[in-house]
Amino acid sequence: MELTKEPDRRDELLKGFEDYLRREADRVFQLGRAITAGRAPARVDCMGGIADYSGSVVFEGPLRRAAVAAFPPRDDMLLQALSVSADADDEPRRAQFDLRAFRDGDGQMKSYEELSALFARDPEAAWSANVLGAVAVLEKEGLHRFEHGGSFLLWRDLPLGAGVGSSAAMQVAAMFALAEGLGLKVPGVRLSALAQAVENNVVGAPCGIMDQVTSALGEAGKLLALRCQPPAGSAADPCELLGQHELPPGVKVFGINSRVHHSVAGTAYATARISAFMGLEIILTEKQKRAEPIAEADAYLCNIEPRRYVEQFRHLIPERMTGADFLDRFGETTDPVTTVDPGATYCVRAGTDHPVFENYRVQAFIECMDRAHAGDRTALVEAGGLMFASHWSYGWNCGLGCEETDLLARLVRERGPERGLYGARISGGGSGGTVAVLAEADAEEAVREVAAEYEARTGRKADVFAGTSPGAYAFGPRRYRPGKEAAGE
Repeated sequence: MELTKEPDRRDELLKGFEDYLRREADRVFQLGRAITAGRAPARVDCMGGIADYSGSVVFEGPLRRAAVAAFPPRDDMLLQALSVSADADDEPRRAQFDLRAFRDGDGQMKSYEELSALFARDPEAAWSANVLGAVAVLEKEGLHRFEHGGSFLLWRDLPLGAGVGSSAAMQVAAMFALAEGLGLKVPGVRLSALAQAVENNVVGAPCGIMDQVTSALGEAGKLLALRCQPPAGSAADPCELLGQHELPPGVKVFGINSRVHHSVAGTAYATARISAFMGLEIILTEKQKRAEPIAEADAYLCNIEPRRYVEQFRHLIPERMTGADFLDRFGETTDPVTTVDPGATYCVRAGTDHPVFENYRVQAFIECMDRAHAGDRTALVEAGGLMFASHWSYGWNCGLGCEETDLLARLVRERGPERGLYGARISGGGSGGTVAVLAEADAEEAVREVAAEYEARTGRKADVFAGTSPGAYAFGPRRYRPGKEAAGE
C-alpha cells in the first residue's frame, strides 16, 4: 500500500505506525477510505495528582511514550477497533460491535450505564471502550449523529497500568482522530472533557481531567499548570489553563515505573475520592448551619484555604465514618461519578486533608520552579521536599501508597541533591505505577542507579521514562489516502 499524506515532523512512533499502515491498512480498513490519525502522549504527574477531582492546581508534563489512533469511516454499520503494541510485547487486540447495538429502541444512543455494561460484557473487548467510546460520547453530547460505522487502529508504545495516564492518551488520540476525520473543530479543553467522559462514563473509571488535558494540550519540554475547575465566573470550560512552564535550566522530571500495576478503576482510588467528597459535604452542611452563602467556588475542596480549613472545619470531620452513617446524616455526595457504599468504612478526615493541603503544595512547588528558573537553585531542594510530602500524603492520608513506590522514593532521598536528585513522589492515581523524580538533567545515571537497586531488591525491572513530546494539538492531525502515490498534500 502507498500513502498520500501531509508533511509531518516525524517521530519514531509515527514512523512505526506509518510502516504498519503501509503493510496492513488494506486488511484493517475498507479500501479507498481517507484515514485521519492523531498522536497523544502519556504524562508524568509532577504534582497534584488525585487532588484534581477536588479542584486542585496540578503540574503535569507530556512523556515521549504515546498512542497514535487512526480512523477512517465505513459504509456499513460495523465499529471496529484494533490495538497494536509498537514494541511487540503483546498480541494485537481486536474488538467489533454493530453500531445498532449502541442504540435503544427509539434509535437513540443508549445511556452511559448501558453502554458501559455493553463493553464490560465481553472481557476480551472491554479495552475497546477507550477507543470506541469516542463514538458514543460524540453523539450523546450532540456533536455528531453516526449513520455508519468506522474503524480504529491504535498504535502505541504506552506502558499500561503504569500510572502515567495511558488510558487518557488512548482516549485523546481516538477522540482527536475521530473529530478531525469528521471535520469537527473541537477546542482542546472541550475535547479533553469529551475524552474524560469516555473514561468516566463508558470505561467506568472515576478520574479527574488532568490526564486528558495534558495529553491533548501539553507541550514538549514544558510542564502544564492546570486548575481543575471552571474559571471564576464561567462554567463554559471544565478547567482553567494556567500556562506552560519551562523547567529551570539543567533540570528534568524523570519517571520510574515500579512495575506494580495501577488502575484508577480500583477500589482504593474510588475510596479516597469518595472520602474527599464526603468531607466536602460535611463542610457545606456546616456552612449552611452558619447561614453562610454557598458560592460556585464552594463546590471544590481546594478552594478552602488550609488555615481556615484547620481552624474552622477539620475538627468537624470524623476520622472514620461508615457509608450508612454518612448517607443517613448527609445524603449522597455531589460527586457525579461515585456513590457512597453503605457497607464501607471511610477515612473521611484523612481523605479530606489530602486535597486541601496538596493544592497548597502544588502552588508552592510552582513558585519554587519559578525561583529556580530565575537562578535560585536552593529552591529545587524546597521543591523536592514538597514532592516527598505529597508522596507521604498519598500513602498515609489516601491509602494509595505501596511498598515498592515507597522504596523508590526512599532511594531517591538517600542519594539526594549531592547526586542531583531533589525529590520524588508517586504519580497519578497511586497504588503502584510510576514515581516522578525531580533531578538535574545530567543526573540520569543516578536515576538509573535507583532503578537498578530497586530491581535488585524487588526483582521488578523498573522502566525509566526520560523523554518528552508534544500533545495531540501541538503535534496536529495526520491524513493519509490509501492507494495513491506518496506525496505531500
